[in-house]
Amino acid sequence: MTIAEDLQLISQQEKLLVAPRFDADFGWQIGAHLHGIARSRGLPIAIDVRTFGQPIFYSALGGTTPDNGDWVRRKSNTVAHFRCSSYAVGLRLAESGATLSDKFGLSNADYATHGGGFPLAVQGAGIIGSIAVSGLPQRDDHGLIVEVLCMLLDHDPTTLRLAHQEGEQES
Repeated sequence: MTIAEDLQLISQQEKLLVAPRFDADFGWQIGAHLHGIARSRGLPIAIDVRTFGQPIFYSALGGTTPDNGDWVRRKSNTVAHFRCSSYAVGLRLAESGATLSDKFGLSNADYATHGGGFPLAVQGAGIIGSIAVSGLPQRDDHGLIVEVLCMLLDHDPTTLRLAHQEGEQES
């Protein structure tokens, strides 16, 4: 897929993967589903689900490092700032040849434009928080969140799945 095709599909994901309601129990359910899938697949990931300003769920599975906790923090900051997925921000920057610092004056110490930060959106309220995953290649981090949201919100994940690409860095 091209960057433009990826951005189009990510935009579709963000428009469709909107919860009808949100409370702390649903936030915990998102995190628990991510945790359960990660455990069953042996994935070494950190998971963070939060409303803006309040953590709801955090877990770091075996094989993660403190860096993964920092990655989820930075990805969540990116979602909070741009109100879209961290992967979409990174792809737009790559497409334009810009960096966070050049274009927005934002530090890589506090923001990450790798895949794995996704907006937590609620009907009638808009984007109220973020879901972040770190530990896999960035496209897989992003895809895992989309997979779980599809399960919980009753969408077909095959229609919203990004094509697999080889050789991506872990984040």
